[in-house]
Amino acid sequence: MSCRSEHIWIELITGSRKTSNFCWAFILFLGSLGFLLVGTSSYLGRNLISFFPYQQIIFFPQGIIMSFYGIAGLFISSYLWCTISWNVGSGYNRFDRKEKIVCIFRWGFPGKNRRIFLRFLMKDIQSIRIEVREGIYIRRVLYMEIIGWGAVPLTRTDENLTPREIEQKAAELAYFLHVPIEMN
Repeated sequence: MSCRSEHIWIELITGSRKTSNFCWAFILFLGSLGFLLVGTSSYLGRNLISFFPYQQIIFFPQGIIMSFYGIAGLFISSYLWCTISWNVGSGYNRFDRKEKIVCIFRWGFPGKNRRIFLRFLMKDIQSIRIEVREGIYIRRVLYMEIIGWGAVPLTRTDENLTPREIEQKAAELAYFLHVPIEMN
């Protein structure tokens, strides 16, 4: 989502609050809870899950392994739920031709560096670069080359843009900033 006027272009960046992250966190939570309950059932010698008799799982070694997988899954699930609640990676890109400033803001993990705020002068922008990697994991990312800073990503690496969409986005941004486009 972006808002544009003659002098200002603000592009909102979605972070961890994506539907896929909610689905994975929920599935992982339920699955790991099931593993933990089966492992605990085999230890206690009673059915905590009625449709799976505890007699079929011997505590050593199957019950211990299932409990371990359940605990590990709960930790990973809680990590996903924390990143979703903190909305890690969200923020905005602000391009202001009137003040000749580019601001990039992202939310990180809690701590003293939670707020990531970068500010550049437009005259320091060398180009807009498109990086395309084909193969099993297709990756199309838009970067801004800045003197003294290198490449600063403007899109998420998991944002599945088609080649046409990323080229159009790069062309519009390069035209707005009056810089060339590079392909990598």
